[in-house]
Amino acid sequence: MERLLIVPAAGRGTRLGTATPKVLVDVNGRPMLRHVLDIHAPFVSGAIVVAHPSAARSIEAAVRDAPVPATVVLQDVPTGMLDAILIAAAAATNHPARVWVSWGDQVAVRRETLARLAEAEDGSDVALPTVEREDPYIHLDRAADGRVIRVLQRREGDVMPPVGESDIGVFSLSARACFEQLPLYGLDVVPAGGTGERNFLPFIAWMAARGTVVTCPCADSREAVGINTPEELAAVAAYLAGR
Repeated sequence: MERLLIVPAAGRGTRLGTATPKVLVDVNGRPMLRHVLDIHAPFVSGAIVVAHPSAARSIEAAVRDAPVPATVVLQDVPTGMLDAILIAAAAATNHPARVWVSWGDQVAVRRETLARLAEAEDGSDVALPTVEREDPYIHLDRAADGRVIRVLQRREGDVMPPVGESDIGVFSLSARACFEQLPLYGLDVVPAGGTGERNFLPFIAWMAARGTVVTCPCADSREAVGINTPEELAAVAAYLAGR
């Protein structure tokens, strides 16, 4: 099955305390972005990386010898992950059967989990690995029948449960979901109150009301850790070194 990988990578790494674009920060000797591309290489035939114009040349250099052909497109204003994904989807020269999306800092994801995703995605509009964790940052709120009805986000001020079901920053979209439904969803999305961004994650619940959303368990709960702080960078580096 042909798959395209989209990597929103326009973040500037402010919380990491570095002037280097976030996805170019080294983790155990390699930029985050290269970790992400290397992990996904067995599953995708190409990638589109969404960069801020100020980092475009550096990111182009970083992906030049990547194990999967990668194109860099620009997000001039950081208005959120939804817009980054829409920009990349609009730039796709063809519409593959599936589009995978990975946040640029999800370097702890295991190929075992991606293999589970590849197995689970067939016939779905959206598929994603999830993990149960305490004090969640994200929580998929489900109805009694198991359907996702809301995506709660701590950063947007939502009240979170003590234990929740979180995504790990990796998603699989069908061609219909990515190229037809996501642009429709984007027409009515306004910037969220907490961050002022147009978020992608609520699309999961929106799509669940109109199609099929499936989840699969990730192999290790530590895969869900994104790198936003020096402490998280150290923790992920130690995890990868010991794997």
